[in-house]
Amino acid sequence: MADTEHGTDGTAAQGEQTATGAKDAARAERKAAKLAKHITGFARAHGGAEGQLAYLGQRGTRIVLVGEDGGWGDLVAPTHAIAQSAVEKAGITVRDDFDGDLAAKVRTGPYEWTRMAGIQIGGPARG
Repeated sequence: MADTEHGTDGTAAQGEQTATGAKDAARAERKAAKLAKHITGFARAHGGAEGQLAYLGQRGTRIVLVGEDGGWGDLVAPTHAIAQSAVEKAGITVRDDFDGDLAAKVRTGPYEWTRMAGIQIGGPARG
C-alpha cells in the first residue's frame, strides 16, 4: 500500500474539503427543492399560501404554512438557509412574524381543539 504524500501547503486536504463542501451544497439544494415541491403542492391545494420561518435551534427551522382557505401545516428544514431557499423556490410570501393577520386566517377543526385545548375545556379525557 503506497503512502500518499501531502505537500506542506495542505493542498490534498484542501481538495477533500472542497469536494465535501460541494457535496453538502448539492445535498442542501436537493433538500430545498424537495421542500419547495411540498410547499408548492400545499399552496396549490389551498388556493395559495403564506408562510413564516421559525428558528428551532439545532433542530433546524420550521416553515409554517397558512393557505388562503384557512388550511395550515408545517415542514421542518434542517437549516434556516435551506428553509429560506425552499420558500424562495416555491414563490410564497413569507412573513417575519406569525402575527394577528396571519393567525386570523387559520381555521381549526375538532381535531386541533381536542389536541391543543380540548382536555381543558371538556374534550375527551385521556385514556
